[in-house]
Amino acid sequence: MNRHDKATERFLSGYNCAQSVLWAFADRVGLDADTAQRLATGFGAGMGRRQETCGAVAGGILVLGLIHGRGEGQDRAATEETYKKTRQLMCRFESEHGTCNCRDLLGGCDIATAEGRKEFVDGDFLNTVCRPCVQTVVSILEAMFDDDAEQTAAGHGDER
Repeated sequence: MNRHDKATERFLSGYNCAQSVLWAFADRVGLDADTAQRLATGFGAGMGRRQETCGAVAGGILVLGLIHGRGEGQDRAATEETYKKTRQLMCRFESEHGTCNCRDLLGGCDIATAEGRKEFVDGDFLNTVCRPCVQTVVSILEAMFDDDAEQTAAGHGDER
């Protein structure tokens, strides 16, 4: 099963958007499935239902951080690379969906309230808005990794 299908299946089985994205890349970033799920839990629904940055995007940023992020004893170049990759992810997502803001993606539906959660269910936002967001982030990450691999293969891995 490819990562796109893995993330979609995980999301439709009841895990949040951030969990689904990170889980689909857990093997790539060196996490076991349980750790990936736990780590991403609070990022769903725009950060704990605050509906700020889309959880799928946040899950993607976690993936980028685990691959490119600055670890112990590393210089600031890794931070700059991660910021660059984060901006790329967010810009590509925005070009597809118009925004990275969860509340705007959901057309103002307030999922922090019982009424808003009912509207979310009745409007089938899970399938019409959130699932496509999860799928977009996975596709963007895969394209970014393909671009990185092509640059490395062409001997341009350090030219950024």
